[in-house]
Order: sequence, then structure tokens, then C-alpha cells
Amino acid sequence: MNCDHHLSSCHSSLVYDKLCRLAACHLRKELRGLALDPTELVSEVYLRLAGAHLEFIDQAHFLATASRKMQQILVDRARRHLASKRGAGERSVEFDETHIATARSQEMVALGDALEELVRLDERKARVTALHYFGGLTHDEIATACGIHANTVARELHLSEAWLRGQFVT
Repeated sequence: MNCDHHLSSCHSSLVYDKLCRLAACHLRKELRGLALDPTELVSEVYLRLAGAHLEFIDQAHFLATASRKMQQILVDRARRHLASKRGAGERSVEFDETHIATARSQEMVALGDALEELVRLDERKARVTALHYFGGLTHDEIATACGIHANTVARELHLSEAWLRGQFVT
């Protein structure tokens, strides 16, 4: 799971290395065999971002956008995985890694849905949360990327974590 290839359009190996670290953070909780490797995830993100013709304010904005795309790609893969497991109503009685993968896919979809709802309710909280948990950024790095104080980052994370926990209480 290491990013050996450099994208031809990615002029900075530093940016590429940061993208690979972001991808590794996103993939940390995925099961082998179902997840992309970091190189594949970086390539997929690059293709989606290049096709969107977006302009980025700075490197932090680019990395935040890339992190969000990575999360969306993994949620989409989890949705496809769940859809492929629905079959004709038959259920397997064997316990294997597929059951674990299905549960993880369900969790990923639920988290993706909750984050989408958080974006609608409070975009800044959602961005801070994604940068911290999926981007692996520190409070200071998030503060710089979002143009807010590190104490505000801590407060936003605390509030968004509480809100997300409330979404999963049954």
C-alpha cells in the first residue's frame, strides 16, 4: 500500500506525498480486497478533480477538496458493495470476511449520509470534521485552511462529534 507512481500532471512530489497520506488515512479502516490502495485512490481523485476544472485558493484548499472527494469515492464504493450483496433475498449463514465487509460498508454509507446532512446543516463543522478525521490535519492546520482560530476548530469538532454520535443512537 504505498504510492510508488507519480501522476504526470502532479508537479510537486510534496503535494503527491500529502495526497498519498490522505488516501492512507481514508483507507485505514477499509478491509483488504474491498478497498482501493492509496495510489488508486489518489489517481481516482485526481481524475475527478481534473475533470471538474476547479480553481484552488491554496494547497490547503486543494487538499481539503481532495480529502472530501476521497470520502465520497469510498462511500460510493460501499454503496455499490451493499447493492451487490442484496441478491434475491437469500442470506448466507456462513460467517466470513464478507459479513464484516458488509457491516463496514453499511457503517461507511451511514457515516457518509450523516456527513452529507451535516454539510447541509453546518458546512464549516462538516469541513473541519472531514479535515481532521479523513485528512489527518492537526487543529492548527485546519485553522489555517479554514481561516479560523485553533480554539474554534476544537469547538467545531466537539460539537460535530456530539451531533454525529446522536445520528447513530438507536
